[in-house]
Amino acid sequence: MTTPLPRDTLVDTLAARLRDDILSGRYPPGSYLPPERELATAYQVTRTSVKHALVRLGQAGLVETRHGVGTRVRDYERLGGPELLPMLVGTAGPEWAAEIFQVRREVGAQIAATAAAHAGPEHRDRLRALAGELRAAPDADTAQLAECEIHRVIAAATGNRVYGFLVNALLNAYLAVRERFAGAFTDPPGAAERIAPLVAALCAGDAVRAREAADAYYAETESLMLGRADEPQPPHDVQ
Repeated sequence: MTTPLPRDTLVDTLAARLRDDILSGRYPPGSYLPPERELATAYQVTRTSVKHALVRLGQAGLVETRHGVGTRVRDYERLGGPELLPMLVGTAGPEWAAEIFQVRREVGAQIAATAAAHAGPEHRDRLRALAGELRAAPDADTAQLAECEIHRVIAAATGNRVYGFLVNALLNAYLAVRERFAGAFTDPPGAAERIAPLVAALCAGDAVRAREAADAYYAETESLMLGRADEPQPPHDVQ
């Protein structure tokens, strides 16, 4: 029997439970969810709560409801957007994290190169200040948040708002589960040293060096976050 849901966050909890069932494959793309009455009985909630939860899943792009037909799971891998990434990282397994890290490294290097060529004095000043905040962070979580803000400033420095949206999507996925990767930030001064070459290249306006530094930084932090610090990194060509 399905475990009853806590009453204080009923719709939130129901929406999360159904979302997890969809992303874990219990309800695969193209399938229909059980009728609202059955869901209400299974989760011991009202049909009104079920309706509200399904609206939230529809807003997230996971389902579509047609009157008189039912609620169908969308092909979210084909039709979904980056707003799904936080959900997928938290539910659908480590393969999504690996793919996000790959995009982080490849797109991040391009963003860094573009930022180096376009950064203004305000971006450089902010990057230096954030690097100092990272170094002085009192704990891993504060260090992670400072590091994330560095990436937001780098994206803003490109002058391309779409890069900003891409970085936000990746950071939103990461921040939702950041406690898993806190090991890379337990030594904030060490974390600051790792990102220092990238900040220096950006502040110097050197696009080639920024791309190289970003690639190296993302590779090293990925290894630390995923517990592969001793593994050799494959060579990456600099475009």
